[in-house]
Amino acid sequence: MKVFNTLSGQKEEFRPKGKTVNIYVCGVTVYDDCHIGHAMSYVLFDVIRRYLEFKGYKVKHVQNFTDIDDKIINRANQLGVPSSELASKYIDEYFRDMDALNIERAHIYPKATEEIPKIIEVIQGLIDKGYAYESDGSVYFRVKNFPSYGKLSHQALDDMISRGSSEEGEKEFPLDFALWKAAKPGEPFWPSPWGQGRPGWHIECSAMALKYLGKSLDIHGGGQDLIFPHHENEITQSESFTGIAPFARYWLHNGLLQFGEDKMSKSLGNLITVKQALEHYSPDAIRLFILGSHYRSPLTYSEETLKAAEVGMERLRQAIRDGGSGGKTALDAEPFKRRFIDSMDDDFNTAQAAAVLFDLVREINRAREQNYDVVEARNTLVELANVLGFTLKEPVKPPLETGPFIELLSQLNHEFSRVPRQDLNVEQLIQMLIETREKSRQAKQWQTADMIRNRLIELGVALEDTPKGTVWKRML
Repeated sequence: MKVFNTLSGQKEEFRPKGKTVNIYVCGVTVYDDCHIGHAMSYVLFDVIRRYLEFKGYKVKHVQNFTDIDDKIINRANQLGVPSSELASKYIDEYFRDMDALNIERAHIYPKATEEIPKIIEVIQGLIDKGYAYESDGSVYFRVKNFPSYGKLSHQALDDMISRGSSEEGEKEFPLDFALWKAAKPGEPFWPSPWGQGRPGWHIECSAMALKYLGKSLDIHGGGQDLIFPHHENEITQSESFTGIAPFARYWLHNGLLQFGEDKMSKSLGNLITVKQALEHYSPDAIRLFILGSHYRSPLTYSEETLKAAEVGMERLRQAIRDGGSGGKTALDAEPFKRRFIDSMDDDFNTAQAAAVLFDLVREINRAREQNYDVVEARNTLVELANVLGFTLKEPVKPPLETGPFIELLSQLNHEFSRVPRQDLNVEQLIQMLIETREKSRQAKQWQTADMIRNRLIELGVALEDTPKGTVWKRML
């Protein structure tokens, strides 16, 4: 099994320290609802954890909440509520969103505000070793005392200065970063040896990882936007404090979700929240949309791709929904299982692994028609789908309204206006659209036929052309 290590810039054989794989994943800053970009990261690391457990490893998974931060303080002030109340609300919302997406909960969710003693311990240790210094009630890390600074992001000091820290205070060097921030009027604060203040962003993750997972982790994960400065600074302060390298054996970073040409983010205001996405698509379809690309690749948000994912998930559900016991000969699914494992062993290639599932579905459908016993093959499909976090549950489907289907038929056939609307139900309307599509195909009016299929998908209906004719199925 090989994984791509950001630190080395190449794929490496995966060799954890022991049978238990320690994973630390950077969590959210809780000041607003989670968006699909967040979901992308946590779905991917959920699958990585699931696959390691599938391979027989025990996993200890820690993921933090940043519950004190400039963004939280500013939003709380705007709303006139305590920052702790705001953070608590969005922690609850985070769990609702991630539970809905079938993301397994981490074993530990430490919060920055509950780890102040450990954070102060680490900061004081860095001061004692000469790696940090106090300035005007704040404490900064002395970057020049860590010769390998930049090894994760593969940058030289001179190249990083323009992207360095902009924190206030008297610093010795532009890239020095805050470990402790002196309190400002009206902000929450905690007592410390350097005066009242609050922890910097980077130090909280080091303190939490060291406390709950030890001095050296197996996997540290997060989005590619965290490589610099956040994870670079984590390595720097953690290895300086412990004197042990590497802080993490494997650094895994997922690509970012794009909305058009830009990264989806709260600051840009171009986000789709998890709740909004779940109003239109099933959790399984959202997972398939995310897993359909390699985790290190960027992913562009697309309604068309999500609709296609919904159709794809219906194919998987149909394969386990139909009867499976047939003749004496059983379909052998082991070759598909081996291909699935080979795909996931190659740096968690979920796109190839998902493709294997659809190949297995196609083989199950073919074997069923030939009266093979497909019970074990279906069990294999369910087992592998679970590794990718698919529930294969039937989505909750709102009732289809007749109006949009009447409107579509009216656009296609003026004769339809003569039919009394009250005499038709949704099923009849869809069947009329299927017949109109078939007439268009026979007349080689491919554009019209495709338009009907695409509009039906938008209305929550998927078409499947079979040897016995076209059948339709409900989507979400």
